[in-house]
Amino acid sequence: MKKYVFTTESENETMNLGRKVGAFLKPGDVIAMTGDLGAGKTHFTMGVAETLGITEYVSSPTFTIVNEYTKGKMPLYHMDAYRLGDPDELMEIGFEEYLSGGGVIIIEWADIVEDVLPPDTIWVEIQRMDMVGLNTRNIILKVPEGDDRFADFGN
Repeated sequence: MKKYVFTTESENETMNLGRKVGAFLKPGDVIAMTGDLGAGKTHFTMGVAETLGITEYVSSPTFTIVNEYTKGKMPLYHMDAYRLGDPDELMEIGFEEYLSGGGVIIIEWADIVEDVLPPDTIWVEIQRMDMVGLNTRNIILKVPEGDDRFADFGN
């Protein structure tokens, strides 16, 4: 995996990084997100959604498991694995159908379902840096080797 590390210091900067990543996404991409509660996973997703042309309000799918946003340049399927007991439950909600749904999938708490994710999954780890500043985050983007879409992001 190729790793890119970014530091953001506000919710808006986290959303801007999501916008930047969103510009490079294509149908079928899966973004697996990890990070503590309140780390900024949903704000990052809001930025991606905006770049995909989605004007609906993006909220965390913690209780619904999946929020579908279909009115954009391509669909966004925003999932939250926090309440899933194991990876099989992701399959039971139709994960394979979402993979072939012509959109982008973002999964929060993806480490819970890592075993069933495609090998070309893009990983985003958000680390709160509370000792530095209340809204400071290190965001680590990990992309599979050979995926050069993000090469100009730098380190």
